[in-house]
Amino acid sequence: MRKSRNRRPPMSEINVVPYIDVMLVLLVIFMVTAPLITQGVKVDLPQADAEPVADETSLPVIITVDQFGDLYLDVGEDKGEPVDPETLLVKLQALLKYNPQVPVMVKGDASVDYGRVIRAMVLAQAAGVPSVGLITVPPERGGR
Repeated sequence: MRKSRNRRPPMSEINVVPYIDVMLVLLVIFMVTAPLITQGVKVDLPQADAEPVADETSLPVIITVDQFGDLYLDVGEDKGEPVDPETLLVKLQALLKYNPQVPVMVKGDASVDYGRVIRAMVLAQAAGVPSVGLITVPPERGGR
């Protein structure tokens, strides 16, 4: 008769390492998509193959030009209200006095006259913005 070896009792622990990996992936996804979810005026953005802007430490200020050529600024209580060019200029100057490094982007509807988007960019530069970015959406890939 042989002596049976002492066997360890089975361990009933849950391996949480895969769950931590999944949580980290979800965290990264939410961190990347959170700045992309913006409230504001609905515009049909033009499509362009462009590289994403480098990650900035502060959120950008977005000037929106809708399909009718109205200007909107996503700062303050009246984000969804159109602003006239003079008010836009004054608000941008005040914002730049407070935070001179804030990035400024222009989001123009694809159907709006190109000149209206240029006027929004000129207003931003007149307020003292050193460089103005344009927001586009990537073109749709057929069949992928």
